[in-house]
Amino acid sequence: MSDSFDLIIIGAGPGGYVCAIRAAQLGLKVACVEKRATLGGTCLNVGCIPSKALLQSSEQFSHATHALKDHGVLVEGVKLDLARMQARKGEVVTANVKGVEFLFRKNKVTWLKGAGRIVAPGKVEVAGTEYDTKSIVIATGSDSAPLRGVDVDEKRIVTSTGALEVDKVPGHLVVIGAGVIGLELGSVWRRLGAEVTVVEFLDRIAPGMDTEVATAFQRILTKQGLKFRLGAKVTGASQGKDGVTLSLEPVKGGAAETLKADIVLLAIGRRPFTEGLGLAEAGVALDDRGRVIVDPHYATNVPGIYAIGDVIAGPMLAHKAEDEGVAIAEILAGQAGHVNYGVIPSVVYTSPEVAWVGQTEEELKAAGIAYAVGKFPFTANGRARAMGETDGFVKILADKTTDRLLGAHILGPDAGTLIAELATAMEFGASSEDVGRICHAHPTLEEAVKEAALATAGHALHI
Repeated sequence: MSDSFDLIIIGAGPGGYVCAIRAAQLGLKVACVEKRATLGGTCLNVGCIPSKALLQSSEQFSHATHALKDHGVLVEGVKLDLARMQARKGEVVTANVKGVEFLFRKNKVTWLKGAGRIVAPGKVEVAGTEYDTKSIVIATGSDSAPLRGVDVDEKRIVTSTGALEVDKVPGHLVVIGAGVIGLELGSVWRRLGAEVTVVEFLDRIAPGMDTEVATAFQRILTKQGLKFRLGAKVTGASQGKDGVTLSLEPVKGGAAETLKADIVLLAIGRRPFTEGLGLAEAGVALDDRGRVIVDPHYATNVPGIYAIGDVIAGPMLAHKAEDEGVAIAEILAGQAGHVNYGVIPSVVYTSPEVAWVGQTEEELKAAGIAYAVGKFPFTANGRARAMGETDGFVKILADKTTDRLLGAHILGPDAGTLIAELATAMEFGASSEDVGRICHAHPTLEEAVKEAALATAGHALHI
């Protein structure tokens, strides 16, 4: 094997491995550096994939213990086998990471095993060996953000990584942070029997989500048994024989208090991972949040060095990193790679799911854009009724003058799938009337999307 490549990518998460595969498809000689024993990065190993496996399994348990009787299916003596549930999660992870290995072999991507360090432009060191390359792409992802006074040990005070490995349902789980990760994992352990309290610094859950949707979402989660302490700051955590004691202070003033937990999940966000990469020595500039600064073509200030994914500005989403990986691969191959950042969907994989794309009402108001709102509840959707999943609604925002779609927000069953239609419509510059005039199969959940689109002009048919 030659020690010289057209492209070396540091990091084999969704951004890195997709970049490697696409670049290889375009004829470049590619190597991808990964220090983990398996490919796939945080997402496949300790993030997106294992968490979705547990979410799915916990939903199955909840259906068996609560929902099936409404369908006339009587199941006696349902028990939780957490060890088997965790083992299944591991099997799902293994299948995915082995799949990436196969794709590397198929596309002749070289896996350089070990931690990568940029020695200089065009030179990367991995496990004591130096490799030459025409271009370097930094795709090292992100890590859980710390909180002063709350020391993680991944046993009693855990990040998302530790929360996925708990071997006993905690009596009381306290989640610090009401973002996507905290709400998803909190809902897993609530369904499995834990008391769950979510502590959030802000006065609302799910920052960045449309406020109306977030408010309805919180009501649903509260109905499911999650408890919320909003506007509260965690100032410290101490461990004892009987668990963890958190110190809380109201953000808007008031008396300090304590909250006891068996396990604490720290989920206040993530930060870019750049440690040990040699960026300072190579002269690569970072912003005030530790992110690599890039231009619209993902180039850093150092010629030949690029960056994508969680390590640069923008939403920390696996699919955003994947699209950037494809874009930079195509740019380096002489093509015109591009990502439309206005049409990147987000999904919270709770039950029901929440998904959105484009702008929120708050963003449109702040920008002074006149808009029309169309909403349709799942209580009026025949398929949702048949499924017994009628919580939530579809909300569509369209330009008041041109009717062009500006944003779409779904709280309800399979929202993460339903949002794809609206993201596609927005990508092609469609109007709400365009979506409303598409023939949607009956009976489907997708009809709620059609009805919400019709509702922007007051033409909904079933409400």
